[in-house]
Amino acid sequence: MIKLEHRIPDATDATDAAASSVRPAALQLAFEVTGDGPAVIILHGLFGSGGNWRTVARALAPRHRVYCVDLRNHGNSPWSDSMDYLAMAEDVRALIESQRLSSPTVVGHSMGGKTAMALALTSPSCVGNLVVVDIAPVAYADRFTPYVEAMRSIDAAALASRTEVQRRLTERLPEPATAPFLLQNLINRNDHFDWRLNLAAIGLAVPALSDFPAALQGRRFEGPTTLIHGSASDYVRAADIAAFPERFPACRVHTIEGAGHWVHAEQPRAFVDALNQALARSPGG
Repeated sequence: MIKLEHRIPDATDATDAAASSVRPAALQLAFEVTGDGPAVIILHGLFGSGGNWRTVARALAPRHRVYCVDLRNHGNSPWSDSMDYLAMAEDVRALIESQRLSSPTVVGHSMGGKTAMALALTSPSCVGNLVVVDIAPVAYADRFTPYVEAMRSIDAAALASRTEVQRRLTERLPEPATAPFLLQNLINRNDHFDWRLNLAAIGLAVPALSDFPAALQGRRFEGPTTLIHGSASDYVRAADIAAFPERFPACRVHTIEGAGHWVHAEQPRAFVDALNQALARSPGG
């Protein structure tokens, strides 16, 4: 049986971090751990959580110790008014240091992929192997604000059932089919519904989340890098793939046929196969 461990930060963590670290503003992220072997850290996309990656984690667990992380303002991790890729990369660097991980593989999807790239470019010694899932180190048009506004427009605390929240959310979304995914963030807190996302901070951070940090211009990560993307995704086009070699000269590209942006959910077997090939590039195999 695969053992699943949970790590949720508490008040003591914040005190210890403040006392022991000279680096500013790193948050103590929540995570789940499963399996045993070389470490793999998985970073989710916007509006997601580490729990979305449990199926992938279990597939890797026989040979790897997999950390499914909640990024700041998501899941069980702390909230902050600040939310950009340099801050989120620092959060993950602090997690790697606190867990005493040596050159882990860092896998990131979408927003998590940009966070992983920012980490590799700012702290290359922390990353043994980089896997970027369906995102590129480029600026995108704002796709997120309508979703933030849809969730913020609903007074979830005043509604009596998840069904009613879903109905109202579906009416407001530009893509109604995304409602079940977003509803994974709806929790029952003190006998009423609430979002476990810091929607106010996310809304303000949309410009930064759509972009890629200009401060990283000219930096390179020389370690093994794999881009896994869906053939039907509009997040990674030919021009976007061309942005990788300058920053990630050892990048290989793996295209998953018949998959869109949610590669791991739409083609799970092909995705795990591609991920295992990427993991074989890690130091020591």
